[in-house]
Amino acid sequence: MTYLVLDGLTKRYGEATAVDSLSLSVERGEFVSLLGPSGCGKTTTLQMIAGFVEPTAGSIVLDGRDLGRVPANKRGLGMVFQNYALFPHMTAAENVAFGLEMQGVRKAERQARVAEALQLVGLAHLAERYPARMSGGQQQRVALARALVIRPAVLLLDEPLSNLDAKLREEMQLELRSIQRTVGTTTILVTHDQSEALALSDRIVVMDQGRAVQVADPYSAYEDPASRFVGGFLGKANVFTPRPAQYQGETRACIGEAHIALEGAPMPSSAVIVRPEKILFSEPAACALPGRLKARVFQGNHWLCQVETSVGEVLVIRQNDGAPVPQEGAQVHLRWRARDMRPVHEAQ
Repeated sequence: MTYLVLDGLTKRYGEATAVDSLSLSVERGEFVSLLGPSGCGKTTTLQMIAGFVEPTAGSIVLDGRDLGRVPANKRGLGMVFQNYALFPHMTAAENVAFGLEMQGVRKAERQARVAEALQLVGLAHLAERYPARMSGGQQQRVALARALVIRPAVLLLDEPLSNLDAKLREEMQLELRSIQRTVGTTTILVTHDQSEALALSDRIVVMDQGRAVQVADPYSAYEDPASRFVGGFLGKANVFTPRPAQYQGETRACIGEAHIALEGAPMPSSAVIVRPEKILFSEPAACALPGRLKARVFQGNHWLCQVETSVGEVLVIRQNDGAPVPQEGAQVHLRWRARDMRPVHEAQ
């Protein structure tokens, strides 16, 4: 059942439109990410849901209740900010208890719920510690516990992991998703990190210039992007423009010197993207694109290779399976399957 509905949500600042007629339905217990570059309107959308920013037009309905005239502190929403916004003079337990005190929850129940929330985020042993003596990850967990302890109707996350180092950010992604599944709270995350959105979300809302340009589950958004913009923003992408060509009596998709068998797929009528991990080094063949390995970068579990070809530079991701990788300057051939070419709109 639809739980949160944004209908034609719009925010203008003078002649500038920050959010442009955004409509979105969120199910109870769903984890949805608003993803896009800086200035795309994702944070403004979150602030309108929270009640910090008044919409110019449109409505926000939560569980059948129109929030248009409901002040932020009466909406029953939990929020975790980018800088955590913890009170430095309060211990972890006191920070978590603050919202319950504002709600007038009695002391005995308040203590029990604070202990439960800190246990949930794995910080029961740090209940009496002050923020200044905590790591960034620990502070983030306290902020999350503070938001969850009030049992919010919706949990709003404003880039909560962006201040953490890469390793801790990955660990906290797993932790956050596990906690969200355990509690079952409907969650809206704002992020500019595509890997974070892919890892955490049930659905991703890709935004550009105030509009939602694609709403889909992470796999579909990555594998079948609605536009060239989405394909390029959700990971690395090679963009080609195939042309039909005859080869040995059959029509093939020609990209540079490569004649790619369509294998029953229709001839692409527009530009296509091919993900770097779908491209393989191969022996010379009619279906392979020749080139020169310009650069390669070792990234632990894979190699990122840049190949110069007649149709421009092509990125290749080669998994680190122990097999040798061509040296820089080597002549190489690249091949991929017709089904790995995903049609996209040139402009978006």
